[in-house]
Amino acid sequence: MAVPTSKAELLEAIETSFAKLMQDLSTVPASRTAEKTLEGHVRDTRISVHDLVAYLTGWNELVLKWHARRDAGLPVYFPETGYAWNQLGPLAQKFYADYEDVPFDALLRRFADAKGRIVERIESQDDAALYGEPWYGAYTMGRMIQFNTSSPYANARGRLRKWKKENGIA
Repeated sequence: MAVPTSKAELLEAIETSFAKLMQDLSTVPASRTAEKTLEGHVRDTRISVHDLVAYLTGWNELVLKWHARRDAGLPVYFPETGYAWNQLGPLAQKFYADYEDVPFDALLRRFADAKGRIVERIESQDDAALYGEPWYGAYTMGRMIQFNTSSPYANARGRLRKWKKENGIA
């Protein structure tokens, strides 16, 4: 899918990639969601399907945090307070830990809720706000949202589909 350059394209990319990912997640047996047999976000590590959804939920909630802080006139620490962009592996580990006690079905609902709140935020913006000027460094608001929604959704789906095939899950 092409990189979105408008509000409509961004919304379509998010909705399409999210729907496809959720369809694939719906076919994972509940008994298999905690198995740490999926290729991890850090080299030479293994994670579970639960961890994969925790990672996505963590990033979606982080996007919402960025916007809430900016709206409140507070400083925004990218990517997260206490983490630099070259520390994404430890940040992924933080997300796994943040949601480890959340049952998988509740985590899926939390993920969907965060995605829904991001969509609401996008819908409240126009193309100029989303793509007309840099929002973080050289990146527009729309691009920063896309980096942390539709792109990782598509990546997660690819990883999940590979795992399902390797594990005989239709």
